[in-house]
Amino acid sequence: MAKLTKEEIVATLKEMSVMELNELVKAVEEEFGVTAAAPVAAAAAPAEEEGPAAGPTEVSLFLKSAGMSKVPVIKAIQAITGLGLMEAKKLVDAAPVAVKEHISPVEAEEHKKALEAAGAECEIK
Repeated sequence: MAKLTKEEIVATLKEMSVMELNELVKAVEEEFGVTAAAPVAAAAAPAEEEGPAAGPTEVSLFLKSAGMSKVPVIKAIQAITGLGLMEAKKLVDAAPVAVKEHISPVEAEEHKKALEAAGAECEIK
């Protein structure tokens, strides 16, 4: 069995959907007896001790319009929400609409970047 390089692994991960990545994380956790959430919780603990947060802790991501090409936006919505093709298309056609609500500002910013890369116009509230 040929050993994969880091670049090959990263390239493969870029091609995976959010659902596939979630399944991969679960499989790695189970196989090696580790938890992917532990470092995040440890990193978040010092931030809470510093005092009140400057911004909101939960935000919502809204799709304002799909832009010139709907297909890439529909695929991005599928990856973000885990919806099927028809449900994602209906969501895009219903714009302006909330894509995800009550999420962290960091997650919202990541999803916003993905949607804007696909050509959509979106907003975080």
